[in-house]
Amino acid sequence: MKVILNVDVKSLGEEGDVKNVANGYARNFLLPRNLAVPYNEATVLMFEARRAEIEARKEQKRKDSASLKEKLEGTTVEIVMPAGANGKLFGAVSANVISEALAKLGFEIERKRIDIPGSAIKSVGNYKAVIKLYEAQTAEVHIVVKAQEVEETKAAKPAKSSKPKAEKAEKPAEKPAETTEAAPAEAGEDAAN
Repeated sequence: MKVILNVDVKSLGEEGDVKNVANGYARNFLLPRNLAVPYNEATVLMFEARRAEIEARKEQKRKDSASLKEKLEGTTVEIVMPAGANGKLFGAVSANVISEALAKLGFEIERKRIDIPGSAIKSVGNYKAVIKLYEAQTAEVHIVVKAQEVEETKAAKPAKSSKPKAEKAEKPAEKPAETTEAAPAEAGEDAAN
């Protein structure tokens, strides 16, 4: 079915675009939500009258994405994560982590729009991520992944694990004493029978 989009629809198109979609998708999703209208002479004339308004909005989006591109390319995102002595991270820097770091810097970027080479960063170093902006525009963001202080992570781990080991060592010492006392009593009963 041929439709004209009333608003921007992710993964389909922008306002005013003419698209061929499945009949069920149009009848059950696009038309009831007023996201699109059927393609016919009346709707084509209506959109032709709004063409200048739609183009002005698209031009504004292009300008906004160009200014966002300049800001993003001038930004360096610094991420600190726990890492081993060889620089390998205990985990990975994903698009979600980068999106959260950008949010702290004042940029609201969806994680789906962030493209990391190799899908995730797994070691300390300098990297570049590509962010998809409006239409074909993209921005490269510099990412610096640093290792968290090793002393902090080592000091926190032994303190947690030392207490449970001491308690476990005391409990097994008590159990063998009980079983040795019960064993002779049971042996005496077996001899009596």
